[in-house]
Amino acid sequence: MSNDVYHIDKARVRASFDRAASSYDAAAVLQAEVRNRMLERLDLVRIAPQRILDAGCGTGHATAALSGRFKKSEVLALDIALGMLKATQAGQGMFERLLGTGRQRHVCADIEQLPLASASFGLMWSNLAIQWCNDLDAAFGEAHRVLQAEGLLMFSTFGPDTLKELRHAAAADPAHVHVSRFIDMHDIGDALVRAGFSAPVLDVERYTLTYEDVLGVMRDLKAIGAHNAADGRARGLMGKGFLRRLTENYEQFRTAGRLPATFEVVYGHAWKPAPRPQLGDGVAPVTFRPRR
Repeated sequence: MSNDVYHIDKARVRASFDRAASSYDAAAVLQAEVRNRMLERLDLVRIAPQRILDAGCGTGHATAALSGRFKKSEVLALDIALGMLKATQAGQGMFERLLGTGRQRHVCADIEQLPLASASFGLMWSNLAIQWCNDLDAAFGEAHRVLQAEGLLMFSTFGPDTLKELRHAAAADPAHVHVSRFIDMHDIGDALVRAGFSAPVLDVERYTLTYEDVLGVMRDLKAIGAHNAADGRARGLMGKGFLRRLTENYEQFRTAGRLPATFEVVYGHAWKPAPRPQLGDGVAPVTFRPRR
């Protein structure tokens, strides 16, 4: 176990999403909206990748959409949870009939350790998945490795204002972590540059879902598999006392009879640049033209 209380327990993440595969689509309203916004952004990009990686594919809706858009491409659906991949495979036949999609493949793996060949994809897509990574540099390093030169990374993830109401309410138990730590947009941009990407573009949108009570917030999080997986989480049941204090703290945010749950979504894309030609000892050639 890491000394970092926010360190993500990947085994718990995998088990949570395995269990949530059957309930995910009914509760993943935000995930569907963000996916559609990402697809709109992709409309502005001129790209014709032969192979596409959907990293953190969930139940496969983006996999199907990308297959339908790039009909001649092979799309590899990757997820840490086998249950999600099985849901993707189950829906593949239906999507192919409706959309006339291209070829799909599936692999169960972690974004931070991709069991994939270097320089093998023209597009890597990831919708609301990299927030489950412990090492963003490792994740972006792997993305850079598997992308071909001039390949595109397009992703979304959660920013630090996500679930800020629940984070505040959970201060009723300061001894444990109840909400994950999310990375600021500027730090994400710095990580992209460190990984070797060029021209990173990032922007933020905030969404607010509303609920009748705090249990509704937690039920939706459970239904999509977003359990607390931090090493610093409480082990075992918290008890009625904590739930009562949590509810009381959350009530201060009630507006127009509803409780809000804020989600800060960071959208990003960046290109893997083509390698610059090198001479011996790492010297790049320079061309001189005569003055006219």
